[in-house]
Amino acid sequence: MQTDAHHWDDVYRHKNATEVSWYRAHLETSLALIAASDARLDSAIIDVGGGASTLVDDLLAARYQQVTVLDLAASALLTAQARLGPQAVKIDWRVANVLEAEFTHHQFDVWHDRAVFHFLTEAEDRARYVAQVRHAVKPGGHVIVGSFGPGGPLQCSGLDVVRYSPGALHGEFGAPFKLVKSTREAHLTPGGKTQEFVYCYCRKRG
Repeated sequence: MQTDAHHWDDVYRHKNATEVSWYRAHLETSLALIAASDARLDSAIIDVGGGASTLVDDLLAARYQQVTVLDLAASALLTAQARLGPQAVKIDWRVANVLEAEFTHHQFDVWHDRAVFHFLTEAEDRARYVAQVRHAVKPGGHVIVGSFGPGGPLQCSGLDVVRYSPGALHGEFGAPFKLVKSTREAHLTPGGKTQEFVYCYCRKRG
């Protein structure tokens, strides 16, 4: 996996958070899938690789009360915290590699990841990631993962990625996760390029 925190800190030191290719003012697809999960306002939600993403802003605006944002890059989380101002104290911020982070067993009701999983180019790392999800998500909990689709780029921020069809993405998680819905998104980057994203929304079997 491309887990060099220095790389991602450099990205945010040299680019404004609104200039990185994955920036969106609102993550409409993610928000719709979280809403479809019928998560309660007190549900424990984690945004893996959330960085400086605006998802946390919209989750707070929707009055979710237990939100965790995890990212390798401390600088990205600091950007989000500065943007939120006093509201930032309502969020559990974690600087960590998702493959090594220590989670409480069955800690989360909703696991969200937009564009971390496709950086896992080694099968061993993907297996470790799925093991973390199985450990951290409650039985019956919800897992929403977005990655580059078949028409997406081969690299992002100078790093290789893996592209997925909906079936291939769900296949990485397998039988312990029931596929509820898959969808595609044409993401327009700040630079004017269109990137294909694929999202799978699964429920963890009990």
